[in-house]
Parts: sequence; C-alpha cells; structure tokens
Amino acid sequence: MKAAEEFSSPPTDYNLIVPDGWFQILLDPEERDRCIVALVDLQFRGVDNAPHLKKEMMRDLQKRAISAYGIGGTELYLSLLTAGTVPLASSLLISIPAADEWSACSDADELAEHLAARYAGTEAELGVAKLEVAGKAVRVRRRAAPDPESQLGNTLPTTTLTYYVPIPATRRWLMLNFSTPVDPLADQMVELFDTVAGTLYWT
Repeated sequence: MKAAEEFSSPPTDYNLIVPDGWFQILLDPEERDRCIVALVDLQFRGVDNAPHLKKEMMRDLQKRAISAYGIGGTELYLSLLTAGTVPLASSLLISIPAADEWSACSDADELAEHLAARYAGTEAELGVAKLEVAGKAVRVRRRAAPDPESQLGNTLPTTTLTYYVPIPATRRWLMLNFSTPVDPLADQMVELFDTVAGTLYWT
C-alpha cells in the first residue's frame, strides 16, 4: 500500500475495511435497487406477514440512497450487528463531492481552519487526525437531536463522526460520514468508526 504522499498522480480508487455485519449499498442507480432489495429480503427473511413494513423499509432506503447519491455518495453501509438483542445501529456514507461544490482548501490543516468557523459556538469536536496510510484528515464529531423523518423513525440523539480526507494529487476530498443513534454506546461506536477510518488506503 502506498502512503498518500507517494502519489504523484491521482489514485484510481480507495479501499476500506468494514466489520462483518455491515451491509453495502452501492449508490449508482444501476446497482442501487438490487442492493436495497437484497437488504430488505435479508432483514425480513422468514417473516411473511409484514408486507407493509417491508415496503416501507424499501421506500425509506430508496429515498435515503437517492439523496446520498445526489451529494456525491458512492456507497452506503448499514450495520446489521447486534449485542445480544440490542441492534448496534450505525451507518457509513462514503462520498466524493463535486469539485465545484466543496472548499478549495489544499490540505487537512487548511480545511480544519476553514471548518472551525462553521462549528464555532457548538459542541462539535474538530481536529486533524493522522490516518495510518491515507494521511492527514479532518475529523469532526457531533451530536444532534433525532430526525425521525429522515432516519427511519429514529427517536434518539444521533452521534456523527465525519472524516474529510484529501485525495492525493488532487484538490478533491473523500468524505467518510459515520453515524449512530445508539446514544448510550456512542463512545464505543465512535471508537469503532475511528478504527474503520484508519483502514482507508488508496490504490
């Protein structure tokens, strides 16, 4: 694996290692519906008397996937993990915003300064992190009130962890946007998110 500073031309792809039990939804329109149907079928395996719930879940996922694709999303991961009977709900949206829709900052330190004004006066934790292979990135942790309409009925506060990672030899950014509504376990979930982000590398 090449370190970020070793690239003299833009990488062709990124790679990330996620936990077993995280389901991948590709957001390209040609792949999206196939992934969503597979996930819904998996979640309702052995359940034949809930067609309304199944249809509602599919509709919510399609709405979420279309919205994510519209902001440069490439793939969405949803956690199917549980701790006993407690779902460890979380998600990861990976996106590459269009060049004209994002800051022209050239490195993580500059972007951190740019974002500091946006989060001034809030409880957001903002800093620069060093990913083992992918290089320096801006790391922002936030906690927000629930939004049941856009979060599949969630009624708990949501913790969000976002990494803004500069793509080598470009002025573009890869965004890793993790979130979880499991408020009592937010710190442990963030530790997991940090571990996943640390596996990012370019090819």
